[in-house]
Amino acid sequence: MMTVTKHVTAMVGNHAVAYAVKQAKPQVLAVFPITPQTTMLEKLAEYIEKGELKAELIKVEGEHSALAAVYGAAVAGARVFTATSSQGLLYMTEMIYWAGGERVPIVNAVATRALAEPWSIWDDHQDFFSKRDASWIMMMAENVQEAYDMTLQAFRISEDKRVLLPVMMGFDGFILTHTMERLEILEDEIVNKFIPPREFNLIDFNDPVNVGPIAAPDDYMRIKFETMKAMEGSKEVIEEISKEYEEISGRKQFGLIECYMCDDAEYVFVTAGAWTGDAREAVRRMRSQGKKVGLLKIRVVRPFPKERIKDSLKGVHGVVVFDREYSYGIGGILATEIKATLYNSGIDVYSVIAGIGGKDVRPLHFQKVMEDVLNGHKFDERWLNE
Repeated sequence: MMTVTKHVTAMVGNHAVAYAVKQAKPQVLAVFPITPQTTMLEKLAEYIEKGELKAELIKVEGEHSALAAVYGAAVAGARVFTATSSQGLLYMTEMIYWAGGERVPIVNAVATRALAEPWSIWDDHQDFFSKRDASWIMMMAENVQEAYDMTLQAFRISEDKRVLLPVMMGFDGFILTHTMERLEILEDEIVNKFIPPREFNLIDFNDPVNVGPIAAPDDYMRIKFETMKAMEGSKEVIEEISKEYEEISGRKQFGLIECYMCDDAEYVFVTAGAWTGDAREAVRRMRSQGKKVGLLKIRVVRPFPKERIKDSLKGVHGVVVFDREYSYGIGGILATEIKATLYNSGIDVYSVIAGIGGKDVRPLHFQKVMEDVLNGHKFDERWLNE
């Protein structure tokens, strides 16, 4: 591994993502303010006003227009960025599907937040997971450092010609957006080499034409099939870029998933997002008591890393999946996908719904549920709403 000069500072999550965006040098940004993302927009505007980021920040009337603006700029060859949260992400929904379906390289940072109704500004993952079928690569950060790292990698992944898919980076509202943590940042020169200028566009300026995007059934099916292949193929690209980033940063990167103390584990937590840190602490406490538990963190939600998950959980007796979102009529979304992945494997899957609307979840909650499982308490789904 190359010798890396580390620049250590402290930033809140919104500012860490904004700093990564500044280093990636997008030419066009369009972001509409919404809690808890707004301070990211403010920091980006500050960078532009000071001349530290040479970009056009388009003032729009809402999130639908924000994504429409960067969508058009990206088609024309610009590197672009947007960000949102909660109801704003829902307002973007029409354009989310347009951008994904046309495989336009865009990076979108989503500060996860509960959806109305009832109204809430607190964190959960329902907004982020609602876009799981929109043909976007979806990554989810555990901490401020990972939010910074993932943002830089997202630009490389999205613009890779083997992929050409938009990327959504999710990080927990308030828990990460407004929490200050230690942060190692890369030198601008290193980022410039890692993310070279984008030198392609999706239209021919020498022969510009306006084509109606309607597709006959045969073409529609073919286009969706090609998108599926691009999504599956992106797994290899994501891990390749992750390894390259590990070399330039000097920090261990994990690609699609991360396993913590999984090698000899009999039971494993499965998580995505910031509360992975709480689950990690629960594992440490239980290991000190001689209990063989581990943790599997899902870093990339789409494409879903089913092959890596199956390989990592071989020999495990059971997994306890914590979901901060819910699909009514079927259950926890992550748990449902883990059940499908492990079907006929002989591994028990326990689904836990917690943290909805910002409900507090601590290491003790993880530990208590796992203790129940280790003591033989069987359940298919459990809500921690007490």
